Amino acid sequence: MAFNEFRKGSTREMSTETTGKGTGNGNALTAFIDQGSEFSGKLSFQDTVRIDGRFEGEIKSENTLIVGETGSIQATISSQTVIVSGEIQGDVEARTLLHLHKSARLTGNVKTKSLVIEEGAVLNGQISMGEGATKSASPGSADKPKDGSQPGNPKTA
Repeated sequence: MAFNEFRKGSTREMSTETTGKGTGNGNALTAFIDQGSEFSGKLSFQDTVRIDGRFEGEIKSENTLIVGETGSIQATISSQTVIVSGEIQGDVEARTLLHLHKSARLTGNVKTKSLVIEEGAVLNGQISMGEGATKSASPGSADKPKDGSQPGNPKTA
């Protein structure tokens, strides 16, 4: 299913929104926070969620998060796929894909396997990409020099 089908006003979006039923196949829009709505807390979901309103807190998803053009999120996000047309302030882990449309504004660190940034999008933060970017490294392993010395203290002979 193309993500364009989830644009505001589409027949697919409206029918899913009014029935409130998802198919569980990972492509259905199962929740929708519309423009003018505000929500704070922890949001966890299995299928696809679109946010056009304001959200603050933490988002965990097994599938897709869509941030519409009027969406404004201040949160830590962990999802398979994140598609952004609005604004995000916070760290984003998109295990498969992060797609920033031309109207997107993201301020925060990004970990993703694949990144698409359309001309006009804004991204401020550190980016880790590739297969290993979304896998956890052992704590402190990146801080230890290979020669056994402590960070900031050169090894003396």
